[in-house]
Amino acid sequence: MNLLRAENISLSFGGLTAVNDFNFYINEGQVVSIIGPNGAGKTTLFNILTGIYKVNQGKIYMNEEPIDGLHARKIVSKGIARTFQNIRLFSDMRVIENVLVGAHINTDYSFFDGLFRTKRFYEVENKKKQEGAKLLESLGLEGRLSDYADNLSYGEQRKLEIARAMATGAKLLLLDEPAAGMNHQESEDLRVFISNLKNLGYTILLIEHDMRVVMNVSDYIYVMDYGKKIAEGRPHEIQSNEAVAMAYLGDSEVHL
Repeated sequence: MNLLRAENISLSFGGLTAVNDFNFYINEGQVVSIIGPNGAGKTTLFNILTGIYKVNQGKIYMNEEPIDGLHARKIVSKGIARTFQNIRLFSDMRVIENVLVGAHINTDYSFFDGLFRTKRFYEVENKKKQEGAKLLESLGLEGRLSDYADNLSYGEQRKLEIARAMATGAKLLLLDEPAAGMNHQESEDLRVFISNLKNLGYTILLIEHDMRVVMNVSDYIYVMDYGKKIAEGRPHEIQSNEAVAMAYLGDSEVHL
C-alpha cells in the first residue's frame, strides 16, 4: 500500500524549474532514497512534501488523502515529520525538552489547561515525558535525558533530531542528509540506526550523498538531476545505470 504518493509535481521559481513533473511513491515500511548531484532539487522536494513550498502543479497523497496545499503544521498532523541537513536543535535546552518540542505538536490539553496549569495539564505533561524517555531509550540515549543538546556528540545530535521528529507521532520520517559531516564509523552507525528505525515500524524517505549508507539501507531509489527523475530502481539497478553515472561525473563525494 502506498503511504505517500506524488503525481506529476512541479515547482518553479521565476524562470528556474526546481522540480519538473516528478512522480514517486513510497510503501509503508520501506526505506526509499532520493539521490542526485548537488542542486538536483532533492531538498526542494522535501520542502514541497512538508508544506514549506506549494507546487505549481501535481498532487501529493498521504494514505490516499491529498495533502498538497496544506500548511506545514497540518502535514505533521497527517503523520509526516522531517529533519534538516543542518542540525536544528535547541542547544540550550535539555535532551528530553527537545523531544517534548516535537511531542507538543499534538497536545491533549486546552489553552485554559496550559494557562492555569490544571490537573489535566500535569497529567498530559507527565505522560509525554514518560513517552519521550521511552523513545530516547529505544534510540540508545536513555543516559542523556538531562544533558544539554549542545553537549551531545555529533552522531547523538543527529539521533536527537530524529527522535524529535518521531515524537510528533509521525509514520513517515523524511531525513535530509543525516550522514552529512560524519566519519566512516559514524556513517556505519547511522546505517544500523536507520535499519533499526525500519524495524520499529517507521517508513523512511532519505536524501543522502553517502552512497555506502544509501545502497545498504534502501529498498528503492529515485535519482534526480536538474529537477527531473532520471532513474529509479533497486540499489543494484541504480549502481549499474549509465544515466546515473553520467549525472554524478565530476562529483568526487559520490562513489556508486
